Amino acid sequence: MLTNKWFERFLNHLYVGRNVSPLTLQAYRKDILQFMELEFNDTANLEQINHLTMRQYLSWLKDRGYSRRSIARKMSATRSFLFYLQKEGQIISGKWSAVARPKIEKSLPRFLYQHELLALLEVPDSRTPLGFRDRTLLELIYSSGLRVSELVNLHIASLQLEERLVKVYGKGSKERIVPIGRIASELIKEYLEKIRPTLAAVNKDGKIYEELFLNRWGRPLGDRGVRYIFRKYIRQVSHKEGISPHSLRHSFATHLLEGGADLRVVQELLGHVSISTTQIYTHVSREQLSRVYHAAFPRK
Repeated sequence: MLTNKWFERFLNHLYVGRNVSPLTLQAYRKDILQFMELEFNDTANLEQINHLTMRQYLSWLKDRGYSRRSIARKMSATRSFLFYLQKEGQIISGKWSAVARPKIEKSLPRFLYQHELLALLEVPDSRTPLGFRDRTLLELIYSSGLRVSELVNLHIASLQLEERLVKVYGKGSKERIVPIGRIASELIKEYLEKIRPTLAAVNKDGKIYEELFLNRWGRPLGDRGVRYIFRKYIRQVSHKEGISPHSLRHSFATHLLEGGADLRVVQELLGHVSISTTQIYTHVSREQLSRVYHAAFPRK
């Protein structure tokens, strides 16, 4: 089918031209395929796709109970594909951009208070190799604000421990240099000297891996592994709903702002393209200020 050819070209354009991550590419593929496979959408006849098609698609998504966020993502992916087809001269303008996507309410990020974080970091048993690894990676995430995807792709060569710096490749393979704390730096040094060689020795496939963190089989620790580790320990110190490894990143940003850090600096540290993405943490800080005020002010 003609559409399938252009669909693959579009995905290649995203990967090569816009340098999107594999996970983002996978999401685009899934969402656009869903649109292409719907009965009301005759993708064999490209010129018939118009704003009415998009309205039907929007209605179809709402009827099936998709969340506002999911609908907005699916509509955005589909419109990107249609604009690409238009740019390539495969379809004429159908004014599909006039079909509004649902507005997404920005929810406040879930984070841990400093006493909760200190308790979490003390839970892993540092006397065991896996416990020491777990303490190190939790400390590193909190100390640097890394995403889980950035953590698992971190290589030994990315570390500049004497300067307490880490080179990170974030979304879209954008590179940034992130400072880390003294405790995280010292833990990483000891992990590299004593723990990682022990884990690497268990590896049976004969490969030499450059990733910083290894699992119990001596292979690179994956995203699921990090989430499992986090859940294992967070249950022992907090019963908050919706807390995840990403909450350590949220905590990193929140605590920096509460400590007086400049918003632009936090933006750079987190690797946000737009400062509007970082500004949500100021609401968290204001919430904290309000809570402290009402708790401490004597005239209720």
